[in-house]
Amino acid sequence: MRVLLSSIGSRGDVQPIVALGLELQALGHRARLCVAPNFKEWIESYGLECIPMGPDLKKMTGGTVPGKPVLPFSREQLQQLADQMVRGQFQVIAEAARACDLIVAAGALQIATRSIAEAQSIPYVFAAYCPAVLPSSKYPPPKMDGHYSFSLSEEENLELWKENEESFAKFGAVLNEEREKMGLGPVVSVQQSMFTDRPWLAADPVLAPAFPLSGMEVVQTGAWMISEETPLPEELEEFLADGEPPVYLGFGSMRASDQTGRVLLEAARALGLRSILSQGWAGLTPGELDPASDCLSIGEANHGKLFPRVAAVVHHGGAGTTSTAARAGAPQVIIPHNYDQFYWAHRVAQLGVGASGPLRDDITVDNLAEALREALRPEVRTRAHELAGRMELHGARIAAERLTNEFG
Repeated sequence: MRVLLSSIGSRGDVQPIVALGLELQALGHRARLCVAPNFKEWIESYGLECIPMGPDLKKMTGGTVPGKPVLPFSREQLQQLADQMVRGQFQVIAEAARACDLIVAAGALQIATRSIAEAQSIPYVFAAYCPAVLPSSKYPPPKMDGHYSFSLSEEENLELWKENEESFAKFGAVLNEEREKMGLGPVVSVQQSMFTDRPWLAADPVLAPAFPLSGMEVVQTGAWMISEETPLPEELEEFLADGEPPVYLGFGSMRASDQTGRVLLEAARALGLRSILSQGWAGLTPGELDPASDCLSIGEANHGKLFPRVAAVVHHGGAGTTSTAARAGAPQVIIPHNYDQFYWAHRVAQLGVGASGPLRDDITVDNLAEALREALRPEVRTRAHELAGRMELHGARIAAERLTNEFG
């Protein structure tokens, strides 16, 4: 079976389909990935085929900026980028899908993929990484510019989901224009067309259970995680062995203020904690803080090997980082930036395995130190360890086997 795996987004969007691709490959199938060009070399190092799609995401979204880290795009520019993204999907994915037997579209910006599958008569599966991406009366939809309360009534949540469905209309004109070129009729609801009434959910059922609307069947497999054996860098191993378990600090591919690294480190120091600062796409640095033996700045590292050895994980709340920290039994402090990260912050606090920290634009040394103090309580670590023992460790394998059984 030849399977096309497509995802629009940063490392957190791409790594799960790499995990799925490796499991499909182990079952004797061929996996081809359509992702941003930033990940081509990394994906090919696993022996998987990669077809680059779209712009360099790190150039668009990475780096530190003075003050609040807002994206430098106007509403008109965002609409132009949306149109370009959809047209680019039609061009690249349509070619990549030829001779494939199945398309798996992962992430909530797969606007063109189902139309391509329809035109080429290929089975199509949509996969989400977070239950809050899928319509439900139990929680509000995610959004890029802030967040909704998680204490709303079911009626209020449903109303917000209706508005969310309408917000996808910005993709409707270009989508239907491209569909007409392929001899397909117009789509009324972009969101419903993309999600289908049987989406898959690559998230742990204990950490993030699904609550779909009536009429929607969610296939929940567990999170798609790579079984990574890459050792930690020697410098990091030496730092870990040289004292008490440190706190991990990192925001992955998120943009950040040019003061963020300094604030993160000062908060850890305020509690007498050693720390590991992950540079990420923002290139976080200690700033003007004096160099000291209580902190280490690192580039990429194997989180699966690192997180079981830290006192806590302070991060942005990406699905992958949240799941990896939970599987490691590490308490978490989530500082949500956008989209589904607010759900993960809420869920970690709800489970009592960490704390929902200050918002990205409101971080101070004091409020982050207070969130860390909450996460480091002994009972929080106990609950984090208990949760780790209940999580599904083979979600990607389960998904690959199920895809084989249904479509192979």
